[in-house]
Amino acid sequence: MSNRNYSEANPDIASPFSRSEQDALLDRHERERVQLERVERLAEKMDAAFIIPGTNIPIGADTIIGLVPAVGDTVSLGIAGYIAAHGFGLGARKRHMALMGGNIFIDWLIGLVPIIGDLFDIGWRGNLRNAALLRELCERRWDYERFDAGIIDHVSQDIVS
Repeated sequence: MSNRNYSEANPDIASPFSRSEQDALLDRHERERVQLERVERLAEKMDAAFIIPGTNIPIGADTIIGLVPAVGDTVSLGIAGYIAAHGFGLGARKRHMALMGGNIFIDWLIGLVPIIGDLFDIGWRGNLRNAALLRELCERRWDYERFDAGIIDHVSQDIVS
């Protein structure tokens, strides 16, 4: 969505935002996009960085670190908390932060059980779940903000519902 001057291209639609306010909004969205991509890369490293040889099953550092009983899962908990902390910076609401916290808690709690927790980590991928939740939230908010600023002319129905 690089149409920075939607209201200029469509004079029938008046934007309540000045061009400099629109540019500031787009710049903020760009900074947030970069932050979100960093979170997604970290989540990928934690949950799906490697493929188990001879299979098509991805594992990440979370599964490997989790092999160290109790300590490994606590270290992974800290990294998952770091990912979730970015949710505040990206504007996640309390409800979404609670969902992310629930993903982290389930990952940590079941991860404490030897062997079963490690197998669970392979399928659960809590960090990727949280990164996907943040992506969805940011894209929805960005669309609404761009619509309100007159940068885009509509918000799709899937976003409204």
